Amino acid sequence: MAARIIDGKGFAEGLRQRIGAEVARLRAAGAGTPGLAVVLVGEDPASQVYVRAKHRATIEAGMASFEHRLPAETDAATLLALIERLNGDPAVDGILVQLPLPGHLDADLVINTIDPAKDVDGFHISNVGLLGTGQKSMVPCTPLGCLMMLRDHHGKLAGLNAVVVGRSNIVGKPMALLLLQRDATVTICHSKTSDLAGTCRRADIVVAAVGRPEMIRGEWIKPGATVIDVGINRILRDGRTVLVGDCDTEGCAAVAGAITPVPGGVGPMTIACLLANTLTAACRRRGLPDPEALAG
Repeated sequence: MAARIIDGKGFAEGLRQRIGAEVARLRAAGAGTPGLAVVLVGEDPASQVYVRAKHRATIEAGMASFEHRLPAETDAATLLALIERLNGDPAVDGILVQLPLPGHLDADLVINTIDPAKDVDGFHISNVGLLGTGQKSMVPCTPLGCLMMLRDHHGKLAGLNAVVVGRSNIVGKPMALLLLQRDATVTICHSKTSDLAGTCRRADIVVAAVGRPEMIRGEWIKPGATVIDVGINRILRDGRTVLVGDCDTEGCAAVAGAITPVPGGVGPMTIACLLANTLTAACRRRGLPDPEALAG
């Protein structure tokens, strides 16, 4: 069996086009331009790449982009004061503080200073609690993108057995909650799980978000299952650095019914969902309904 490749790059492009159309409608209706503020502390190379990509995507969607770059030695009081200003800025609908932060800064404190209504990463403790109790919240971007692709592939998820490998606050836990809300039967696996391979083998859906290169093997996959590979790992192969996921793509694709590639799978959806969350936040702040075209 050759798995269908779930084209995250193409899916994300379609989502971004829908976002752009919704932004244009908001502006035409006199509701203003949604705005996203991104805060970067320090000069981490990977973070700088992500911030540039987010800025470019925000502008292309017709939104306003506000970048705030602070030196690595910035103290907590200065950073928190900036966030409070952004909380009160009517031009800003979404606030994202790029992680990781320098070691002297408390990421939880910083995130929980963001206005929950502007927390487009979905990391604020209020949004975590709302998601956990099935209420309207801002949803973390990566699991939201995974959910969109799963619903596009399967339609309804009710009754399917899903295994989430990884229990992080950023992907694993919110992914499990989103699947539960869609009536899937969910198992969360982690480093202490006994018979991980056997648990995966019983799943209709496997979401790999453990951060270990090519950990999930083809023989762990139920024939016809859907595999969502969240991992992005750099490894040395044949003398050069390559990107691989948390799954052995070739082995899993030989068994699965559908699989996301790395790169080109989940990654592009994360930034697209950041834009979707910014648009949703803008609509909510204006008393407008959530955009139906972006529903996860």
